[in-house]
Amino acid sequence: MSSESKTPDWSKPAAMAIPKGGYFEDKVEQGRYGPIFPKSPAGYGFSVLAKIIPGREDVFYKYAKTIEETIAAQPDALAVLQLHYLRWVLFPIKGDTYFMYQGIFDTDFDKYTEDAVKIFSATGLRTVFENLEGFPMDWETNPAAFIKFARDHQCPSFLEYAEYPYVSATEVKKALKLKAAFSTMLDQMQ
Repeated sequence: MSSESKTPDWSKPAAMAIPKGGYFEDKVEQGRYGPIFPKSPAGYGFSVLAKIIPGREDVFYKYAKTIEETIAAQPDALAVLQLHYLRWVLFPIKGDTYFMYQGIFDTDFDKYTEDAVKIFSATGLRTVFENLEGFPMDWETNPAAFIKFARDHQCPSFLEYAEYPYVSATEVKKALKLKAAFSTMLDQMQ
């Protein structure tokens, strides 16, 4: 940020070192379900790491295909989540399989998780989290339990970097639409 302005400068890459535990002690903001993880140059985000129920690996791959097909059929299906990206990884630790969910988005953690529960409930989709050990099976009627599970399994990052810091997904889409419109206009002028 410029010393003259409190508006973050999106034109220069930025990085933020985040203290152990995921919060700046002097800037902890309370959300509805606990402290709000700080907004970094990349946005808000979280990483959940949890052990999957043995034998359920294939469910994750099938679910990924379901999400792919849902987005192909209805591109705005997850729009309310204001996502920049999601990354899902399965990997072994001492003979067990773990799931890592990483997401960067433009809303705080509590709102993101509440909105995700609403999407699942409205669409009839189940969450792949049901295949994680200790996940609350009453998650659809008990968003607080879902959020507690996610918070309990959150692995806070200690560094986040963004090539275009503090820019929302909506702003990126608007800029790309503007670019496309200018390209079309310039093509018409030739």
